[in-house]
Amino acid sequence: MSGKADSLKTVLFALGANFAIFAAKLAAALVTGSGAMLAEAVHSLADCANQGLLLLGLRGARRPPSPEFPLGFGKAVYFWSFLVALLLFSVGGVFSVWEGVHKLDRPEPLRWPWLALGVLAFGVVAEGVSLWGCLREVNKVRGAQSLWRWFRDSRQSELIVVFGEDLAALAGLLFALAAVLLTWLTGNPLYDAMGSIAVGALLVAIALFLAAEVAALLIGQSADPALRAALVEFLHAQPEIARVFNLITLQLGPDVMVAIKAEIAAADPIAAINRVEVAMKARFPEIRWSFFEPDRAD
Repeated sequence: MSGKADSLKTVLFALGANFAIFAAKLAAALVTGSGAMLAEAVHSLADCANQGLLLLGLRGARRPPSPEFPLGFGKAVYFWSFLVALLLFSVGGVFSVWEGVHKLDRPEPLRWPWLALGVLAFGVVAEGVSLWGCLREVNKVRGAQSLWRWFRDSRQSELIVVFGEDLAALAGLLFALAAVLLTWLTGNPLYDAMGSIAVGALLVAIALFLAAEVAALLIGQSADPALRAALVEFLHAQPEIARVFNLITLQLGPDVMVAIKAEIAAADPIAAINRVEVAMKARFPEIRWSFFEPDRAD
C-alpha cells in the first residue's frame, strides 16, 4: 500500500500561494486595465475562497459519529469539495468568459504591459511552487500509478480539487501571459479579450470534470481499487476464512466501511471473526467500521 498524503498541509500551501498571487494580480489589473489580468485576479480570489471551504470540509469530517449520523461526518469533505467545483465554474470560469466578451465589445488599450507581464511571471512561479507542493503529497499515495489513473481512482476529494485548481491556475496564467504579450507587441486589445475567454473556458472545463469526480464520492463510491484488492488478498490469507463470498467497501471521507460475507473455518466463529477484524484493522487503519456476515453460501 502507498503512504498517506497530508491534505491539510496541501490546502494551506495552496491558500498562501493563491492569496499572494491575488494581491499582485489585482494591483496589476487596476493599473494596466487588462481584462485577462482581472480575470486571473478573480480566479485567484475564488481559489482562496475554495481553499477556505476545503478547510471547513476537513474540519467537519473529523466530527465524531452521533445517533443521527452513525457512520460519522467523513463525507462532509465531499460536499464542500463539490461546492468548490461549482465556485470554480461560476466565479472563476463564467466571470472570466463574461469579462472577455465585455472587452471584445468595448476594447480598451493596455496600460503598463510590463507590469502585467511581471505579475503574471510571479504568478507562474508561485503557482508552480504550489503545484509542486501538491504533487509531493500526491506522489505519497499514487505509488506506481500515472497521474491520470490516480486522479480517476483517488478518494481524497480535497487533494483532487487542489491538484485540479493548481493545474488550471498555472495553465490560465500561461494563457494570460501570452494574451498580454501579444496585445503589447501588436497593439491589438482583442488578444487580451481572447485571453480572458480562453482562461474562462479552461476553468469551466476543469470545474465540470472535478464536479463529476467529486459527485461520485458524494453519491457513495467504493474504496480505492488498490485497497479493495489488498483487502481481498488479506482475507484469503486468513486461516479462519474458508471462502469469501462478497466484499463491499464504502469510502466515507478519510474513513472506510467494510462489509464481508464469508464462510468461517473455525469451531468458534465469533472468536474467529473477532480475530480477523482486529488483524484487518491493524493492517488497514483507514477501516473504521466493519460488518461481518458468516455463511455457508452466497
